[in-house]
Amino acid sequence: MAAKQPDYSVPAVDKALDVLEVLADREGGMTQTELAEASGRSVGQIFRVLVALEARGWIIRDRAGLYSLSMAPFDLAHRHAPLRGLLVAATPIMRELATELRQSCNLAVLDAGAVRVVAQVESPADFGYRVRVGAAFPLASATGTVLVAGAEPGMREALLPAVDPAELARIAADGSLRRDDPREPGIADIVAAVWDARGHARAALTVPYVTTSFSGADADRVRTAAVRAAAAVSARLAGASEGDG
Repeated sequence: MAAKQPDYSVPAVDKALDVLEVLADREGGMTQTELAEASGRSVGQIFRVLVALEARGWIIRDRAGLYSLSMAPFDLAHRHAPLRGLLVAATPIMRELATELRQSCNLAVLDAGAVRVVAQVESPADFGYRVRVGAAFPLASATGTVLVAGAEPGMREALLPAVDPAELARIAADGSLRRDDPREPGIADIVAAVWDARGHARAALTVPYVTTSFSGADADRVRTAAVRAAAAVSARLAGASEGDG
């Protein structure tokens, strides 16, 4: 008979994380009762947790008594050194790309079996398409396909079942992919991989290309520019790594 494993769970921490995860998935605020039901707990069980999270600034309660997630998780994520370095390297290049193409662009990374947008630069044009920072998309998306294709071997093998083999085969030798967005007519996702020093995809730069008369640049030019910008970010990351060494 196998020895019983010790239980190191901390109930208060579990309840706090449950509350934060529930709020992260909701657009609007929630009452205590709604939070309790969504987290599978009673109002009494989460009352002290809500008080503590509000006092620490992780959640906000409005005048109607509805709780919402604050910007604290976003701020904490951006204080994480690897992500901070990526954003420092990518942001100015993304701004130049958006200005050149008059299209918005965003940067995403793999995050717990999904694609997480960590930076976004809006188009300077009057009309454009933007993606919210913090938004999560499935691995089967164009951005996810590029990230999975370039991931470290162990991670790649684990995530491959989530992507379409036919889409993987369409990725160009330079790590780029164009795919019409199935949910947004008139938008084509043009994605280019950002490589780390070991040749693995650290991130993906995506231009949600507006394929209408509003666009001044054709798709081929956008793809070439996106690949060039992603390579510039990769070079900056490589330079930073060498400097750290």
